[in-house]
Amino acid sequence: MSNSSIRKTRGRVQPRWVVLGILTGLIGLYLVLPTLFIVPMSLTESPTLGQFRGGWTLHWYQQLVEDPVWARTAWVSLQVGLIATVFATVLGTAAAMGILKSSKKVQGIIQGLTMAPMIIPAVIVGIGLYMLFLKIGLYGTLLGFVIGHTVICIPFVMVVVGSSIAQLDPNQARAASILGAGPLTTFCRVTLPQITPGVIAGGLFAFVTSWDEVVVSTFLVSPKLKTLPVEMWTQSRTTLTPTLAALSTVLMIISTVALIGLTRVQKGSK
Repeated sequence: MSNSSIRKTRGRVQPRWVVLGILTGLIGLYLVLPTLFIVPMSLTESPTLGQFRGGWTLHWYQQLVEDPVWARTAWVSLQVGLIATVFATVLGTAAAMGILKSSKKVQGIIQGLTMAPMIIPAVIVGIGLYMLFLKIGLYGTLLGFVIGHTVICIPFVMVVVGSSIAQLDPNQARAASILGAGPLTTFCRVTLPQITPGVIAGGLFAFVTSWDEVVVSTFLVSPKLKTLPVEMWTQSRTTLTPTLAALSTVLMIISTVALIGLTRVQKGSK
């Protein structure tokens, strides 16, 4: 085959790739369109969610800012999310390191215990935490929320950090040990710098998971302490106004920014 024929074959787009690209675009549109539909709903003058009457307004965003309930529940979600992210990142990283250093039998036990909250239905986890916290006095407290969200977030951190640890060269840790470095020094100066992108990515996963959690949080709320997703769920059952669409738009923007940051971190780790 001549060089010109080879160049023509390389430059020609095969029909199967065109069809695959169209199908991919349609599937992506199908997944994203319902979410994007929230944006115009948050800008309509109609007081009923889902109905487009009148012109466009920012009234619902103004009401979102002026209503103290949203600010209070958002502050609770932020506190719980940040603290739970720190705890889950530390514990998830430690669990991932423990799996690496343990025997196969112990690895199975650690993985089973840490991955259980991801496998067990959230309703069962919520009921279990509710009964436990009710007995030990943590029901309806900030500490109870943090512990509950930490339990949910640890598996996500462990999976992401574990994949980063699996790519490490074990000879580096052995070389550090031969040169006189202890386990803590080896971890801080050899292992941690290499898995930092994975730790950051796991922390972002943990925060997004905690921020969006509603099922388990429903079992932990009290009249004085409620997270933002639970308040949204409560109001969606009683009062359907475009304020929910405005808040959903804001949360969608925050989640998108977090996703972009996570993607950049993962690219940097490669």
